[in-house]
Amino acid sequence: MSRVKKRGKKSTSGIALSPMLILIVLVVIGIGGYYIYNKYQGELFNKHKVVITYNDNLKLEINDEVVLKTLIKEVNNGIILNGDDMVDTSKLGKKEVELNIKNNAEETEIHKFNVEIIDTTKPVIEAKKEIKVYVGNNVDLLKDVKVNDNSKEEIKAKVVGDYDINKVGEYKLKYQAQDTSGNTGEYDFILNIISDPNNMVFTTSKGFSGKVVNGVTYIDGVLIANKTYSLPSDYGNGLTSETQNAFNRMRDDAKALGLNLWLSSGYRSYWDQKIIYNNYVARDGQTNADTYSARPGHSEHQTGLAFDLNTIDDSFTYTAEGKWVHDNCYKYGLALRYPLGKESITGYMHESWHMRYLGVELATKLYNGGDWITLEEYYGIDSKYR
Repeated sequence: MSRVKKRGKKSTSGIALSPMLILIVLVVIGIGGYYIYNKYQGELFNKHKVVITYNDNLKLEINDEVVLKTLIKEVNNGIILNGDDMVDTSKLGKKEVELNIKNNAEETEIHKFNVEIIDTTKPVIEAKKEIKVYVGNNVDLLKDVKVNDNSKEEIKAKVVGDYDINKVGEYKLKYQAQDTSGNTGEYDFILNIISDPNNMVFTTSKGFSGKVVNGVTYIDGVLIANKTYSLPSDYGNGLTSETQNAFNRMRDDAKALGLNLWLSSGYRSYWDQKIIYNNYVARDGQTNADTYSARPGHSEHQTGLAFDLNTIDDSFTYTAEGKWVHDNCYKYGLALRYPLGKESITGYMHESWHMRYLGVELATKLYNGGDWITLEEYYGIDSKYR
């Protein structure tokens, strides 16, 4: 009996892939390729990217001279083109700065960053370390003081500390100057107030303020020359305009009344007075001469504020002119300087012809209703040779 061979399934050695599986595989391959491409491109870009590292401190002092490259610590993948340009530091506050960089692709890139302009520098004061001044003399302590500051502001100094210009002593003071940012500079100095017989202050027995300036004495602002208070030999150069004008007005008013006044002696220099005084001493002796003639440096004639009228002797007292002058000279700011009965106070004999210009207000006070008082009495001073 013959055997019949049965048909079976056909065998294959390959695997049949579905379309979906193929699509998935293609997507995975595409994504992977894209990732690999981007990663490569990014690494390539970063490799050529300009990277700038700035200094840690980007604060600059106002008006400092700073170039851009000094603000940069490092530049990778590029070259600074404008590194030598100056930064404008003329104004306080934040400021945007631009860097021009040439990258590896020979392209110019602009990089911006901020700096801050500040002011932390104290003003610098230039002045003397010591100032000497005579007691009682005014002094401008700020006259030669200079203040320099990086802000280029105009800054004025002030004096800090206490002192008394009328009291001898060494005063430790300081100059102080502050800019608009609040920075304060200081400078220590010494004010040395020294005594000098030619430059001093004092108070009279009646409370008036007196001072001697370069050898000239003033009491309550009025120049004094008598046996106690002298003048330097080079003081004076003629009658003052006020004195001359006062005489002119008095002379003209007297003339209108039929009276005749004239100047017999006006300004006399120290050296003129020396000759006159020495001649009197030679003739009458010093004791007698001192009663009617001033020693050189002590004469009111040297002040330019005094003059003698007419005969320059006691006969003038009894003339119509002498009597009128006695009762009217104060109206022109003139005083009868050496009244009768005041010889022990003024140190000189009565001189009805000797006028001293003082101004109407003071002359009126001295007139005292016709009973003349002296400058010595009014101010509380003496007139005695030392």
